[in-house]
Amino acid sequence: MSMSESAAPAPEFSERLWPAPSLYLALLLILPAVALVMTPLNAALAIPVAIGVFAVITGSLVLASPKVSVVGGELIAGPARIPVRYLGETRELDAHTLRAAIGPRLDARAHLMVRGYIHSGVLVEVTDENDPAPYWVITVRKPKSLITAIDAARARA
Repeated sequence: MSMSESAAPAPEFSERLWPAPSLYLALLLILPAVALVMTPLNAALAIPVAIGVFAVITGSLVLASPKVSVVGGELIAGPARIPVRYLGETRELDAHTLRAAIGPRLDARAHLMVRGYIHSGVLVEVTDENDPAPYWVITVRKPKSLITAIDAARARA
């Protein structure tokens, strides 16, 4: 096997859906809350336990952040994958249209990769007749780049 065969193709689009910085700031409120609960039990451990709880929760958020990418002719949103040949029309969603797409206009069969701290996204129609999901809604910070990557991958397929 040559080096080029073993190397994974470079992604045409890749974005990790990290939590917003304001969420990490809000998590700082865990420190006094845990310390307050721990102080009657063991005052010496109150601060170290609070810091530990903060670190575990913050680490969990970072590790659980899904990735959205277009690579190797596939759209990948977290654990879900679909070949771009099964994708139809794409639409950019701003905050208002995203709210409608995942609210009153939502088809219960749709596949969602939505993070509440990201206020833009893409709606991608699914053309595969065997797929029960009529479309995917994916929140990303750079929706135009995702649409461009899907279109480019579809043109190559």
